[in-house]
Amino acid sequence: MSLAGFGIAAAAQTTSQPNIILLVADDLGYGDLSCYGATRVSTPCVDSLANAGVRFTNAHACASTSTPSRYALLTGQYPFRKAGTDVAAGNAGMIISPDQYTVADALHEAGYATAALGKWHLGLGSETARQDWNGELDESPRDLGFDYHYIMAATADRVPCVFIENGRIANFDPSAPIEVSYARNFEGEPTGKDNPELLTKLHPSHGHDMSIVNGISRIGYMKGGGKALWRDEDIADSIASHAIQFMEQNADRPFFMYLCTNDIHVPRYPHERFRGKSPMGLRGEAIMQFDWTVRQVTDALRRLGLAENTLLIITSDNGPVLDDGYMDQAVTLAGSHEPGGPFRGAKYSAYEAGSVVPFIVHWPARVKAGVSDALVSQIDNVATLAALAGVEVPSDGAAPDSRNNLPTWLGESNRSRDYAVKMASGRNLVLRSGKWKYIPANKGNKMITWGPIIETGNSPLPQLYDQSKSLDEQQNVAASHAKVVKKFNKWLEEIKAGTR
Repeated sequence: MSLAGFGIAAAAQTTSQPNIILLVADDLGYGDLSCYGATRVSTPCVDSLANAGVRFTNAHACASTSTPSRYALLTGQYPFRKAGTDVAAGNAGMIISPDQYTVADALHEAGYATAALGKWHLGLGSETARQDWNGELDESPRDLGFDYHYIMAATADRVPCVFIENGRIANFDPSAPIEVSYARNFEGEPTGKDNPELLTKLHPSHGHDMSIVNGISRIGYMKGGGKALWRDEDIADSIASHAIQFMEQNADRPFFMYLCTNDIHVPRYPHERFRGKSPMGLRGEAIMQFDWTVRQVTDALRRLGLAENTLLIITSDNGPVLDDGYMDQAVTLAGSHEPGGPFRGAKYSAYEAGSVVPFIVHWPARVKAGVSDALVSQIDNVATLAALAGVEVPSDGAAPDSRNNLPTWLGESNRSRDYAVKMASGRNLVLRSGKWKYIPANKGNKMITWGPIIETGNSPLPQLYDQSKSLDEQQNVAASHAKVVKKFNKWLEEIKAGTR
């Protein structure tokens, strides 16, 4: 079918069932976009969408790391409720069970074509370390309501370094079968630790010194792959092209696309067209590449006649990090740039920069331009999008923590959620409600111990911060607000028990 044909078919769509694109960046901080105050990098496409839609200033991911955050986003269940929702290895079994209800299930029920593209990091196959990488995986996103998927098994810094398309390695090379291990190396295979002379693009700063792919060493060991191995410079292009292809193929029906970029996660090695374009080096170029990806998607929507009736949500899985394992000069070249914006902490942390994220909602047919300071949480994704599609979430325990917050997400109300629960490194929970940010007392280390120089937020004393006075979480007022601390401890216990 011609592109013109797609555009004609698309005209039949109505606002009762808009296309929905949930576009999730990786490690993109609140302060990494120019529409949120960045001055050392420009994101003109995202800015234009923010200016024409609703830009939220108080939006929260459910965790300060990727796997648990994405688990909550897709299932509507807090990650602390399920074991195994910590940062997943590349050979982890699928963390979301096929019998769990997902946002893709809800939209599939409403007649949407559904797709997962880009970063996955939620496990594949029914058993950890027992995947048949050279055949068809026995469990994949197709078992979670997605009609189509073209995904990275985990992240770019973890093996296997190949894309998975509909349960099989994309561009599979039978002459180079793949083996993957997170326990031991394969005989004769070089590593970043033992063969640094083979690292032609990036060197590790901590960890990330195992198998070498495309001149960059990774976490985990693999052999084989051949022509199926990705080139880091082309990852964004591959994800964008498959997203556009999915839109073209489904332009005559409503579609839902869970579109996850690799940017700006490490290893940061964007396409050559961005090289030397940012004063912040590779990390700045990766932010520019993220904006480019958004541009490819929005240009395709306009070309297909779908822009007016597409709900586009732009957000991030968690907060930012500068040095996350590679010598890419992110710390040195950041200069005055504050990736976490006005917030304390970073990825992994219980402090706000770990989980306060950009959140932009754009839908020309219905959403009016504005800025919202309403408290919103990604946990509400399932119930909110199900309500938009006219689907009732089953009452048998599906999406147990998700609530319909559609009027607020569409900018038709400024009503805040009562609270936002977030999970930090070490599975420690924190609570944000009204003007208060609460971190319970715990005995963990004050700093991340395995590499990045980041505060965990751990303290033997409870921490309570008045966000209406300052966003920097420097003045702990827990001692003078014992009743608030007691109330929030009670709330957390009720939330854990599922009674609140």
